[in-house]
Amino acid sequence: MDGMTHALRFLPRPLARLGATLLLVGAASVAAQPGAGTAVPPSVRAIDAAPFPSALVASPAGDAVAWVHNTEGERSIWVAAAPAYAARRVVHFPGDDGQELAELAFTADGQTLWFTRGGGANRAGESPNPASAPGGAEQAIWRVRLNQAGASAERVAEGSRPTPAPRGEGVAFVRRGQAMTLAAKDGRLEAVPFFRMRGAATELRWSPDGRRVAFVSNRGTHSFVGVFDPAANTLRWIAPSTDTDQSPVWSPDGGRLAFLRVPYAKRRMIFLPIREAQPWSILVADVARGTAIERFRAAPGRGSAYWPMQAESQLLWTADDRLVFPWERDGYLHLYSIPSQGGGWVQLDRGAHEVEEVTLGADGRHVVFNSNQEDRDRRHLWRVPADGSAPAAPLTQGKGIEWRPAPLADGSVAFLASDARIPAHAALLQASTRARRFLAPETMPADYPSPALVEPTAVTFTAADGVTSYGQLFLPPAGKFSGKRPAAIFIHGGSRRQMLLGWNYGSYYHHAYALNQALALRGWVVVQLNYRSGIGYGRDFREALGYGAAGASEVGDLVAAARWLRARPDVDPAKVALWGGSYGGYMTAHGLTRHPELFAAGVDIHGVHDWNVGIQTFLPDYNRLEDPAAGALAFASSPLAQVRRWKAPVLLVHGDDDRNVRFLETLTLIQALRTQRVPVEQLVFPDEVHSFLRHESWMRAFEGTIDFLERRVVRGERGGR
Repeated sequence: MDGMTHALRFLPRPLARLGATLLLVGAASVAAQPGAGTAVPPSVRAIDAAPFPSALVASPAGDAVAWVHNTEGERSIWVAAAPAYAARRVVHFPGDDGQELAELAFTADGQTLWFTRGGGANRAGESPNPASAPGGAEQAIWRVRLNQAGASAERVAEGSRPTPAPRGEGVAFVRRGQAMTLAAKDGRLEAVPFFRMRGAATELRWSPDGRRVAFVSNRGTHSFVGVFDPAANTLRWIAPSTDTDQSPVWSPDGGRLAFLRVPYAKRRMIFLPIREAQPWSILVADVARGTAIERFRAAPGRGSAYWPMQAESQLLWTADDRLVFPWERDGYLHLYSIPSQGGGWVQLDRGAHEVEEVTLGADGRHVVFNSNQEDRDRRHLWRVPADGSAPAAPLTQGKGIEWRPAPLADGSVAFLASDARIPAHAALLQASTRARRFLAPETMPADYPSPALVEPTAVTFTAADGVTSYGQLFLPPAGKFSGKRPAAIFIHGGSRRQMLLGWNYGSYYHHAYALNQALALRGWVVVQLNYRSGIGYGRDFREALGYGAAGASEVGDLVAAARWLRARPDVDPAKVALWGGSYGGYMTAHGLTRHPELFAAGVDIHGVHDWNVGIQTFLPDYNRLEDPAAGALAFASSPLAQVRRWKAPVLLVHGDDDRNVRFLETLTLIQALRTQRVPVEQLVFPDEVHSFLRHESWMRAFEGTIDFLERRVVRGERGGR
């Protein structure tokens, strides 16, 4: 099956017909064009116009799902309920104001949906306000009554992480690190402290009977698991220690609590490989007594350093009294389970792949997850019994990408999906027919240019030190362009990320994929580079020796990709550019400093340029003088260490409320480049954060990138700006 046929297969019928029509029209148009490619390709705005779905959740009864749509900056919430699963919009905030919707949570009866609007505060106490609204912005919990036709969403209280009780209308949430709840006063709800304690409250977990709440108290250097009993007004700490206790999960009967214990290890540095550590463990506590017994401890060596799965909790307590957890025992993140009362572990999935998003099945005895098993640069859904009595079985296969599984009571599974040409959307795998359905197909633009998009292919590169890295190659549409083409390497951020053979499941990289498509349609040969220290290829690749602040060994992968591109007969070796954001901006700067002979220009979006500054952003008490040798190596591993070699033009893009990479990083770099008379252009977004919250910010950055690359690389402009 060719890629276009596959893409149309999973569109709803109206869109499939539209896509087929556009495919025929597009084919005729291409056939009529001369080899120079004079047809106007879809703009990056048109390519990035589809809604991006996120935060998919199922109701406690498993008879409904809800998710968020971000449509060119306008946020909305959609719900689809059994048996028809006809989607309807229940919340809509017009305008590209940059105020996120997240943390969706149904009440126990499924009749009310809670959510959070707005982002968390920075160190100055400011919530993100990328639209520069004069009245400011906040992070607050909201709710919408689903059983009241036409009901509007209502703001309830400042805070985040709404956690409805399993019975009644009670809800717990967090405000500035403290646990809160709601009390009725004068006919309205008022936020009141749930309980008071030192530290920051996280991971609020109601007991199954709704009588108690487990939580984590983060003390900075360590953390405790606690249990609050509202009726008795008591707070009990569960086996407190000097370590980091986290991820509490209740037993189905509510009498016990399991949690992870990660030994204390002072972090003087970050962004360097950690392959081994003091082994982590799983404890099971008798809540009434406050005592805990260790039921599992990771073996020393491989897998001793804890690496998480993406899940509501890192431990899943099944209906057959087992605990499911992730472990890198064999060098890949797989699922394991143990009896909660004690006993040996069993491995639930095997192979050179990694699990990612994990949840319990509706029956409580199976686990549903996504992984790149048998398809390294995609994600598919799998199902496995928690006791390991049968091997994991695929729920989805093919050229699609699936994530965020939400199992439902009737055996169906809701999830989010995409492929090379169809952007992310909510979907349903129906238990009765095993057929896939596109939920809310009416949200896809009727003129969306799916048929025009190209389908990338998997490629690999071998660095000088023998390390293999991975990527996806985008070629311009066949027959539309002739001669040697300009080329671009896209470098993702993180670095714990992975680009895929299709629209990415992360909003940041969903946007980035749109720009890579837009470049390919304009005649560029594009490579998305999955360099060492990224995810998806095992622990040794992720924890690569000498990466990051320990030597920047990942730059070798960038060099290998550049030389591979320059050697292609369809690429002009003098017109190879690179672009990336965050860690990708850091890699872009490295390419332009360490290897100026390879690159004609670069676009550096909020990149790290001095590791000693970048590390302090996440570790405020970091002092490079505590370990002068490590601090010196961190700087030597930074682009600023060799900035005098930088010659090529660069576009620098940054928002000045960036909480991940300080605005100072761009200020320092631009000062150095101006001194050297390097052609520097800039795009600055006042009040914008790291992963841009406004669609218009993305579009201005991408349109600016295309304009910059066309001028500086294709036309060879060298003058200053």
